[in-house]
Amino acid sequence: MLASGQSDFAPARAEGRSHHSIDHVITWNAQRIAILCVVSCLALLAPSALAQAADTIPPPSVLKRLSVEQLMDIEVTSVSRKAEKLSQAASAIQVITRDEIRRSGATNIPEALRLAPNLQVAQVGSHQWAITARGFNSTTANKLLVLIDGRSVYTPLFSGVFWDIQDVLLEDIDRIEVISGPGGAVWGANAVNGVINIITRSSGETQGAYAEAGGGTSLNDFAGVRYGGALGGQATYRAYGKYFDRDNEVYPNGDDATDSWRMGQGGFRLDAQTSARDSLMVSADGYGGNENVFTGGTTTASGGNLSSRWSHAISPTSDMSLQLYYDHTQLSNPEPASQFSPGGTLKDRLDTYDVDFEHRLAFGQRNRIVWGLGYRFTHDIVTNSRPLGFFPAHLDHSLVSGFVQDEIALAQKVLLTLGTKLEHNDYTGFEAEPTARLRWSMSQKHMVWAAVSRAVRTPSRVDRDLKEPTQFPILLEGSSDFESETLIAYELGYRAALTSRISASVSTFYNDYSDLRSASFTPATIIPFFFANNLEGETHGIELSATYQPLAWWRLRAGFDVLKESLHVKPGEVDINHALNETADPERQFSLNSSFDLPRNVDFDAGLRSVDKIYTNNGGVLAIVPKYTDMNLRLGWHATRQLELSVAGQNLLHKHHPEFGVPDPTRVEILRAVYGKVSWRF
Repeated sequence: MLASGQSDFAPARAEGRSHHSIDHVITWNAQRIAILCVVSCLALLAPSALAQAADTIPPPSVLKRLSVEQLMDIEVTSVSRKAEKLSQAASAIQVITRDEIRRSGATNIPEALRLAPNLQVAQVGSHQWAITARGFNSTTANKLLVLIDGRSVYTPLFSGVFWDIQDVLLEDIDRIEVISGPGGAVWGANAVNGVINIITRSSGETQGAYAEAGGGTSLNDFAGVRYGGALGGQATYRAYGKYFDRDNEVYPNGDDATDSWRMGQGGFRLDAQTSARDSLMVSADGYGGNENVFTGGTTTASGGNLSSRWSHAISPTSDMSLQLYYDHTQLSNPEPASQFSPGGTLKDRLDTYDVDFEHRLAFGQRNRIVWGLGYRFTHDIVTNSRPLGFFPAHLDHSLVSGFVQDEIALAQKVLLTLGTKLEHNDYTGFEAEPTARLRWSMSQKHMVWAAVSRAVRTPSRVDRDLKEPTQFPILLEGSSDFESETLIAYELGYRAALTSRISASVSTFYNDYSDLRSASFTPATIIPFFFANNLEGETHGIELSATYQPLAWWRLRAGFDVLKESLHVKPGEVDINHALNETADPERQFSLNSSFDLPRNVDFDAGLRSVDKIYTNNGGVLAIVPKYTDMNLRLGWHATRQLELSVAGQNLLHKHHPEFGVPDPTRVEILRAVYGKVSWRF
């Protein structure tokens, strides 16, 4: 959220020292742990009371993970907005399954995203992350589109994601599809370097009751409950609620960073088969919470959303869908005083209305077409503070879009996909994002693909409307001349099931960027600094991943990424940050996850990650986040059909370590943490 911490706005200040940011843990609480022990004891006694219902709960063996071959056959929808097997998706896509999330010990969405080897995930504090794909990471990363069940969760304030308010009951996630590389041809602006699509299970798949509770060091305590039932023979529903309380992370000297965080959320989902050809989904969520910020004060956040999707099957080769959603967010953030301005509170209220229509059809024997239309309206009301504000304070924006994509069978095993999305926004007018993808299925188990795509990152309110502070002397402001950042991407990839126990994927890319954001100065007076499009450059790299199952009860999954970045100021132009402000990315990163199915229904999982040093902007010069290697462990026991007990350790190789930000006494470091959890199905 907008809170005190990391900043990507102030060009002449070190990231991590600024008092403005897009933002938002480790004392052992004996009382909470005692409560957890009592809950655990009660849970151990409960199965005997519910033995008569045991046959309604799937045994642990049913919940075991998919085989390597089954993983390759998972259907994904994020690449082309239609269902296709992972093994045949012409994109650098990774899938995080529900079982992998459970066994990882992840407690929120950002932690679960560490399972995708094609993402860079850095925890910045108790409630702040920097997440991206293929570079340009920052606490305000703006080139990654994130969806939850088709609902875009990016904010027009900075074209990025408030990760601290994106939440679901992790037990209800079906899978997370993670694309590294542009997806603008079907998803539109801001799907520049990647797309994350979080897909939850239908209510029909979550029948009965589920409850979880636990706590530990960093994660003081948490609880969640969900119940699903049937409405007649054609409809199902579920309702859920959850809560958590996270403690502070620490400064380099071990003192508390005073960034504790607590949040509650609830909601429901309804799925109905209204006729033989029609289905309907309706869901809603509401949340509220607060976060302490290390410069003092508390950020509050609340909001909710309502979504519906109608699907209609026209024929075996044609179907259509209509999705509508409303999203409301309300933030209140303390902005501390400086030598240029007294303190104040920035408030933002954003209402988003969205409608999307899609139609899929076969045209002859060789063409499969997907096309759609969309409209989004945002109503943003900002209550400005003295240190930070947006002008105009009230802003209405419309986004009109249409896309078409044609999958053409050139030969029996060769498919060419041509498509584009055309959008009109109120800042820059029309934007086109075409793509061409070629897929050659050498066999059922080996596939090569190549792609050329254009994508854009359209201006945000930060780029156009920001003022910091809001009264004289203004140091930094947006520019009405700021244009869209553009990317031309070239990709080549290979995916294969090498044996029944080994699968692998390799993706290479070359990205050519132009009109990237820079910070210029006013010629006569120096200040205010203002945003411009004075940067350009290229990135290239390789992404490798492999899954190996040496034994029926043991699986390994590895990932290795290499990224090279070369950005520079356009000839004759200026950037105060010397093209260093948005490239806080490791050159190399490696991950290895090992899963064991032990006797007596015991799971043991270990995750190792190694992240290269990060060069980050420190007032126009480079600073370093040291490279690190860390490990997570989880031990779980399916005590009965209803009951699972687990204990997880995170960041076990260090007492605390930094993952982001400049070397500074106020840089937050992430603590070693341990927590216990009880999961109960009945």
